[in-house]
Amino acid sequence: MKIFEALKWAHGRTNSRYVSRELLKFSENLSNEEFVMLFNHAMRNEEKFRQSVEIYASGVPLEYITNKCKFFDFEFFVDERVLIPRFETEILVDKAFSVAHLFKTPRICEVGTGSGIISICLKKFFPDAQITATDISESALEVARKNAQNLGVDIEFVHCEYLSGVQGDFDIVVSNPPYIASSYKLDERVLKEPNLALIGGEKGDEKLKKLIFLSENRTKYLLCEMGYDQKQSMQETLSEHGFAFEFYKDLAGFDRGFVARKIN
Repeated sequence: MKIFEALKWAHGRTNSRYVSRELLKFSENLSNEEFVMLFNHAMRNEEKFRQSVEIYASGVPLEYITNKCKFFDFEFFVDERVLIPRFETEILVDKAFSVAHLFKTPRICEVGTGSGIISICLKKFFPDAQITATDISESALEVARKNAQNLGVDIEFVHCEYLSGVQGDFDIVVSNPPYIASSYKLDERVLKEPNLALIGGEKGDEKLKKLIFLSENRTKYLLCEMGYDQKQSMQETLSEHGFAFEFYKDLAGFDRGFVARKIN
């Protein structure tokens, strides 16, 4: 089977030209340039490609098949141990980067690091930052350490819940915590991702509220991603714990997170 024929067949199974192309590049180990140059050539790994397509058709996310995901300009390793990075989280990193410029050598703690994307990007963008990243999942931390090593950054990874395993105060605490309500009906592919990284409690905002409470006397700034319908809840909780705050929207126009500053 030639590559262009394989793409046509895969599109019928995946209903996505992008997914078909990415699975073919993965199976044939092709760069974008090689993919174009070899478009009319016969496949070398047809069986691997067919298997990959069928795995995707069964509901497994593309990123878990290829074990890679782009975030900013970096390529990260991902598998079933961690949440797949979303584009909207780049906004949170941008916000954290802007706040980090207020400090010469900011001390930053990321809570719930998962694959490590937030901490690693911040370290890449701000090499002088001292970054600690925590996660309750030791298996997720294995992925984060692998990504940090692959991308050549020095980050302290700590296996603990919230901030319980780290000492001292921080200039910035940043987090993309679980914020989906337990009753929310998730997409088939999202269900393949770790439940621990998705569900924030019965209402969805419980883990966010706890993080605000635990950060009250530990940080100057708290930056978090949140659910589109949690603005009022976050306003009330942040005010109760002495934070001034601003909310930001994602590219679709939904409320997606906040930047909070401790004022009392």
